[in-house]
Amino acid sequence: MLYYAKGSETTVLDGEQLIAALHEVFAALGHRSKVLAIPPDFTRFHSRAGELTRYAYDYFGERLTDILPALGTHFAMTEKEIDVMFPGVPHDLFRVHRWKEDLVTLGMVPGEFVEQVSEGRVNYQWPAQVNRLLTDGGFDLILSIGQVVPHEVIGMANYNKNIFVGSGGREGINKSHFLGAVYGMERIMGRADTPVRRVLNYASDNFAKHLPILYIQTVIGKDDNGKLVMRGLYIGDDFECFKLAAELSLKVNFIMLEKPLKKVVVYLDPHEFKSTWLGNKSVYRTRMAIDDGGELLVLAPGLKEFGEDKDIDKLIRKYGYRTTPEILRFVDEQEDLKNNLSAAAHLIHGSSENRFTITYCPGNITREEIESVNFKFADLQENLARYNPDVLKDGFNTMPDGEEIFYISNPALGLWAFRDRFKD
Repeated sequence: MLYYAKGSETTVLDGEQLIAALHEVFAALGHRSKVLAIPPDFTRFHSRAGELTRYAYDYFGERLTDILPALGTHFAMTEKEIDVMFPGVPHDLFRVHRWKEDLVTLGMVPGEFVEQVSEGRVNYQWPAQVNRLLTDGGFDLILSIGQVVPHEVIGMANYNKNIFVGSGGREGINKSHFLGAVYGMERIMGRADTPVRRVLNYASDNFAKHLPILYIQTVIGKDDNGKLVMRGLYIGDDFECFKLAAELSLKVNFIMLEKPLKKVVVYLDPHEFKSTWLGNKSVYRTRMAIDDGGELLVLAPGLKEFGEDKDIDKLIRKYGYRTTPEILRFVDEQEDLKNNLSAAAHLIHGSSENRFTITYCPGNITREEIESVNFKFADLQENLARYNPDVLKDGFNTMPDGEEIFYISNPALGLWAFRDRFKD
């Protein structure tokens, strides 16, 4: 059921409107005695989910007993990050999702179904796993809060991805990421109906109906001054609220270009992007826009590691970012990569398939490390001086010497594509 829907390409929703919307929906639901909130972590700070979580806490008070950030494979949030993203919300409400441990399997999506939706590329069963807090916590309301935006693994982020991946387990995350990678990132990004989404929808429809989940979905875009604003808010307990949010996100977050780009410069906020696991959104979200033989230059002052999980970090360092055929061969031949399909998927996603160059300017990783994973290296300070984030504007810029670049201040907020590469 759809409880609330408001949004357009020109809508701007402020805090008072968000509070009124939540109060309207919560009143319509009737009394709830024990509430769990599942917002994203700090890597999705711009989603406004922290603000919405705080408003939910203000409404329910002591009845909101637990907050489980949807970490997936990410690091647990620090106290400072909690204070910034969830101001005024008590720290003792926050729980850490341990994606290798605190799990329950609700059911198995049949291998035949996975084979069908993947067009025969994989045929394994998929486990619908969630943190056991969802099933054992005695909640009569679970608030799944987050932003719908183009995504490299599933097409459009959020909805039940927040549940089955954000609070999911090792096997489910690994297999869903690998499914998306072998099906083809460029066939998935920006689309609400994808093989990975169909698998998650099967799990929702067949195994999770008993969970009292309410989805609160935001759409965030930039106004004419470059300021982030909320363009849409959709609240419901089924696919409809996600579908509406995805339709608006495509209008707000998808930049369609008339010609391919020769050089793209991406800035990674050091507070948000500390690993290539996250920072490679610079690759994912621009790959359909970059011309053959083009260049992607990534300004990454906060970069200090490759994977946020130590085992994945080791695998990235061991195999590097390579072409899809190379990674698939390693998966067939090497047990460590075969047993960590999320890492394999990430290595595929981070490759340009030898079509364009990827140059990282890292703040805390050496040239040797960057080049060992098959990226090019360039000096951070030199390139920050040339491509100053405080001066450049999003989109086309012409440098003093005549060089034309396309600048992106935050790759997580959109998807860029050359029209001929995005036919439908």
